[in-house]
Amino acid sequence: MKVLHLDSNHSLLIEMLRKAGFRNEENYKASKPEIEKIISEYDGIVIRSRFDIDRQFLDATKDLKFIARVGAGLESIDNEYAEKLGIKLIAAPEGNRNAVGEQSLGMLLSLMNNLNKADREVKNGQWNREANRGSELDGKTVGIIGYGNMGKAIAKKLRGFDCKVLCYDLLENVGNENAKQVSLEELQQQADVLSLHTPWTPLTDKMVNSDFINSFSKPFWLINTARGKSVVTSDLVDALKSGKILGAGLDVLEYEKSSFETLFDSDNLPLALKELFEMDNVLLSPHIAGWTVESKMGLARTIAEKIISGFQR
Repeated sequence: MKVLHLDSNHSLLIEMLRKAGFRNEENYKASKPEIEKIISEYDGIVIRSRFDIDRQFLDATKDLKFIARVGAGLESIDNEYAEKLGIKLIAAPEGNRNAVGEQSLGMLLSLMNNLNKADREVKNGQWNREANRGSELDGKTVGIIGYGNMGKAIAKKLRGFDCKVLCYDLLENVGNENAKQVSLEELQQQADVLSLHTPWTPLTDKMVNSDFINSFSKPFWLINTARGKSVVTSDLVDALKSGKILGAGLDVLEYEKSSFETLFDSDNLPLALKELFEMDNVLLSPHIAGWTVESKMGLARTIAEKIISGFQR
């Protein structure tokens, strides 16, 4: 089978496919229209987030067997149309779940102990101990929304802390020894911490808005290593100002482009984003929660194994 690689990944991916008998071709610079002209020559595509795979692109394919995305989500692909054409979609949430779990926990601990703020102050010659008095995770209730690979990863890591872990998911019976599955209402009643691990769908788009935030019975910390468009930034800023949200760790932002490679659509920053940048109780990172040395190899291995198991002749 002939496979077109549209983004560079760990060399292990191509190496595993080559050893399994696949023919690999790499094209990392051609534009989407240029790729559409040649895509009919291939049996499979491997992509990260270079561009969206939409209906127009899919119509240019001839006998495409699969599209493999080296990442956790498939929202950059027209899933329904691809499946209608008989194209198998492959993702690799198993490949970077540990990395996401570790960063989610790291962001939470940093926020609760004011580490990012304290670091800046000490480097500026300020020694403010009382102003940086932290809170302990021990004894708190952590609510996880989305209990798939990523949600389960952070829940497993929370076993080392004496805290209560609740999860909410659209699927039934996904709770395990690390988290008790409850209704969204029960989670909102009990949680001191909310960690999001959901894909971007019509149901999760702008999910965390003022009504959602105010449904929590207590002030809480928010961690989002999922998708930026699930959180309404202006409503988050209001909640941070009022104290309803105690702090926010955001690896993703509402204003990211769908490629995840850059943040801004223009040079004009939205007011809410400007305010977010100025807040001491906000910790930001550039969509790197699943972006470790180890996960790069893990994602490549997972994708290669799935392609080989499904399509090796």
